[in-house]
Amino acid sequence: MGDLTSLTELDLSGNDLSGSIPDDLGDLTDLTDLNLSDNELTGSIPDDLNSLTNLTELDLSQNEISSTIPEELGDLTNLTELSLYNNQLTSVEGVERLTNLRTLSLCNNQLTSVEVVEQLTNL
Repeated sequence: MGDLTSLTELDLSGNDLSGSIPDDLGDLTDLTDLNLSDNELTGSIPDDLNSLTNLTELDLSQNEISSTIPEELGDLTNLTELSLYNNQLTSVEGVERLTNLRTLSLCNNQLTSVEVVEQLTNL
């Protein structure tokens, strides 16, 4: 999939995709919209997604993604929508750098409200 370098939108939502999010998605540098929601993806969000600097919408909701939102995700400064609800995320570090963010969905994770408020005060 990493060879589809001119791809601007990728919607694989609502399938039975399982396993981890492939690192080579970071090679799709023209992507503006990435939707992998409503699957059975596990593991963590790959650091390589930070190379998707044209991305405006990222939807990884309704999976089984665990760990933290990687600090590198804060490099996606064109991001306006970030949907990560219904996962098993434990931290939101880096999100405060997403200055163009207009929609953020984090409900139904393993976050503490105090941590979320502290990290998002700059949005």
